[in-house]
Amino acid sequence: MAAATRRAASSLVARCLVASRASAAGAPPAVPSALRRPDGTRGVLPGIFQRFSTAAAAEEPISPPVQVNYTKLLINGDFVDSASGKTFPTLDPRTGEVIADVSEGDAADINRAVSAARKAFDEGPWPKMTAYERSRILLRFADLIEKHNDEIAALETWDNGKPYDQAALIEVPMVARLMRYYAGWADKIHGLIVPADGPHHVQVLHEPIGVAGQIIPWNFPLLMFAWKVGPALACGNTVVLKTAEQTPLSALYISKLLHEAGLPEGVLNVISGFGPTAGAALASHMDVDKLAFTGSTDTGKIVLELAARSNLKPVTLELGGKSPFIIMDDADVDQAVELAHFALFFNQGQCCCAGSRTFVHERVYDEFVEKAKARALKRVVGDPFKKGVEQGPQIDDEQFNKILRYIRSGVESGATLVTGGDRLGDKGYYVQPTIFSDVQDGMKIAREEIFGPVQSIFKFNDLNEVIKRANASQYGLAAGVFTNNIDTANTLTRALKAGTVWVNCFDIFDAAIPFGGYKMSGIGREKGIDSLKNYLQIKAVVTALKNPAWL
Repeated sequence: MAAATRRAASSLVARCLVASRASAAGAPPAVPSALRRPDGTRGVLPGIFQRFSTAAAAEEPISPPVQVNYTKLLINGDFVDSASGKTFPTLDPRTGEVIADVSEGDAADINRAVSAARKAFDEGPWPKMTAYERSRILLRFADLIEKHNDEIAALETWDNGKPYDQAALIEVPMVARLMRYYAGWADKIHGLIVPADGPHHVQVLHEPIGVAGQIIPWNFPLLMFAWKVGPALACGNTVVLKTAEQTPLSALYISKLLHEAGLPEGVLNVISGFGPTAGAALASHMDVDKLAFTGSTDTGKIVLELAARSNLKPVTLELGGKSPFIIMDDADVDQAVELAHFALFFNQGQCCCAGSRTFVHERVYDEFVEKAKARALKRVVGDPFKKGVEQGPQIDDEQFNKILRYIRSGVESGATLVTGGDRLGDKGYYVQPTIFSDVQDGMKIAREEIFGPVQSIFKFNDLNEVIKRANASQYGLAAGVFTNNIDTANTLTRALKAGTVWVNCFDIFDAAIPFGGYKMSGIGREKGIDSLKNYLQIKAVVTALKNPAWL
């Protein structure tokens, strides 16, 4: 099967999460943009004249300031070819051209990786090492990440398409911070001594769970690596990690740094490959003790079923979202527009917690829509290596075409296309920042996760109404509230059925803040103290006491 076909067929394509604010930039030159009319023909829609800059997208791509040195599988401390000898291309989303050919792991390679992880856990030094020494290795790893910040960021931008400044100034430093956070936890994980009703000494031990299988997505490869690998290693486990087939490069690079920091062989194994082969093999493996997955809800169901049908391994899932962002009538409209813009368009809209349902009170609705349009028209889209660019390309042609289909659906269902609505330029996977107003709850763009730069603006007039509508979703990952009234904020934060509610802010992801969803947005939490529970087994040890001096 050709690599492109395998990529399109992959059922374990993940999509999710996070980070902080990208820098704003000035207005680009005026350029008319061809849009798709409701009848399917192309042309400028009546009453709409776009001002998106195509210059940045049309220029020759900037040469990335980094070389690709690691393209093989990491198994038992060594970079090795796949058992089949197959490779697949990882693509530059700016152009669709090949960056490098990467070893394609499948079930045979998952077996090799799990065997190495099992041996490292059962016989190796890692679980028997003092927690303090494990902590020191993670701290050295964080130092190396900082030392190689620029190379890591360049790989992430090249392979993923996100703005370089976002990767270099926000995400890579966040990885180092997360690793230091978990390094701090390593020697603070302890059990309890609990009183018994008779002459018994009772210990509650928190033990490493064993071999952890982890599957990470393409939208935040580095951060998802840290969210999963950090707590697993701090607790003394070993890991088999499958990267997303779209973005394998940065995980391989920093895994090399982790071994330079002193990680023993076999403790971390990294497999690049596709969902139906490598992903399914990992999820269903009988010798994997725990599974963690970040990606779409539909794929999460498959992962959960595979885990149950094999050895009933525990599973944590961080899945899709359709997060409401609620703007009350007392809000400063200019500030609300900027925050709502960030909540949706950050990372090209490829965030599972994106504020993709913008609910605006009717008293400020018209003003908000006009100012949201003006802000979208100022958004600079282009080569993510270029200074001042806020939005790079979407990850690949599959996601690019999916977003355009959702835009057509919005037009056909009667929503008002305020701005955007088409591709930008004729090379790469660039999409115009797009806004719909007059969106109704039953529309496809209101119910389904678009995962792209498409803002849907809804009107409401009553607090109880917006609570009901915001909660009327299969998802419950996150929500945003913008208001100056503390009573309104308190009412909404308690009423919204979401794992995270941001008040007058959005996408705040400190290492200690737990993240996860209600309903079909997932099971369990990542980050913070709660993430450690995912990688620990609880054991009660009861010993009889003879003639105890006290109980």
